[in-house]
Amino acid sequence: MAVPPGLPVVIVGGLHADARRAAVARLLADVPGSVVLHHDLSTAAAGTVVRTIRDASGVLDAGEAPLVNDCACCALREDLVPELERLRDAGSTRLAVVELWDSVEPKAMAEVVTAGGLTVTGVITAVDPALVLPYLGNGDDLADAGLAAAATDQRTIADTFARQLEYAPVLAVADSPEADDEDRELLAQLHPTARRAPVGQGGPADRGDDGLTVPTPRRRPQSALAEAALAGFDVEAAAAAQHPACALLPAEADAHGVSTLVWSTRRPFHPERLYAALEDLTCAAARSRGRFWLADKPDTLFHWDAAGGALCVESTGPWLASLPDAAWEMVPPVRRAAAALDWHPEHGDRGQHLVFTSPGLDRDGLERLLESCLLTDAEYAAGPDAWQRLPHAFDTLLEV
Repeated sequence: MAVPPGLPVVIVGGLHADARRAAVARLLADVPGSVVLHHDLSTAAAGTVVRTIRDASGVLDAGEAPLVNDCACCALREDLVPELERLRDAGSTRLAVVELWDSVEPKAMAEVVTAGGLTVTGVITAVDPALVLPYLGNGDDLADAGLAAAATDQRTIADTFARQLEYAPVLAVADSPEADDEDRELLAQLHPTARRAPVGQGGPADRGDDGLTVPTPRRRPQSALAEAALAGFDVEAAAAAQHPACALLPAEADAHGVSTLVWSTRRPFHPERLYAALEDLTCAAARSRGRFWLADKPDTLFHWDAAGGALCVESTGPWLASLPDAAWEMVPPVRRAAAALDWHPEHGDRGQHLVFTSPGLDRDGLERLLESCLLTDAEYAAGPDAWQRLPHAFDTLLEV
């Protein structure tokens, strides 16, 4: 297997710790000369983050990094690149596997590593298909589960898991005996463009010197996971794929009891009626995301991001149609290309594009509810000036 020059870095993350450790063990077994760098944030209460470096034989080095501004994740950011540089300069490491602690998200770490001048060749999220729905439906705060990465961490298990899953172009899928067809279909519909690499999770386990349980990997003639780890990764493209204006969201699907509804229209939402329906819309699916257009705020592109029964709505800047021509040169090309592919002669790139994925999805009921939140024919005919006089129902939610 060809390995890029320098020090290739693959990032492996995910809240499913057993699956993540199995994926890391698979990489150690398949890539001779590989080592794993791991920062354990669970020790933050003692004021430090514990760092370990290990290979397939066990722990090679261990140390501590002090918290930065009472933030364990900040300590990880400060310590990660220097440790990777040390591994690179030593010259004996063929592949550096950065195993992220449970709630650390791969996007931020991939950007940190790249900004530090190192090459990220892969980003992998490890998942157990049987746990996808339970985690996606878990609205508990990370802090309550002992998984917060900082004192100010207000994320939930559901939204953190969703971002971990959807950012990575490669999913290391554990061989879970508890998973059924519905579980596997849900995973496939949530991230249909992901490359899925199987990884064993059963069998005996060894306990390393750092106290981590590392499942003994199953030997295979070839490893799709190792190939994916070295396939290459584009940090800028990955970030663009998460922006609601140009995200590669799931397509329509319906199989094994799981459905994905893609709902698009060129008519704006009535702000008051949509606000009143938020709870029902949020609870209608295990996962929903996309972009939307409020009639009273015609220049603002809003992001819809729901998981675990909780909804995050935020402004992500202007619609391109609201910008002067001169400002377009400052917009990333991928954003301009996405707008051009879906440009409306009157409204430009403004519109609704929401995607709902869930087992047992009531597609007809959901479509009726969404359509009831749009402007009526009479309201639409009144025109943009009248729309902006509608009740500004989202101002409190958006803290405008």
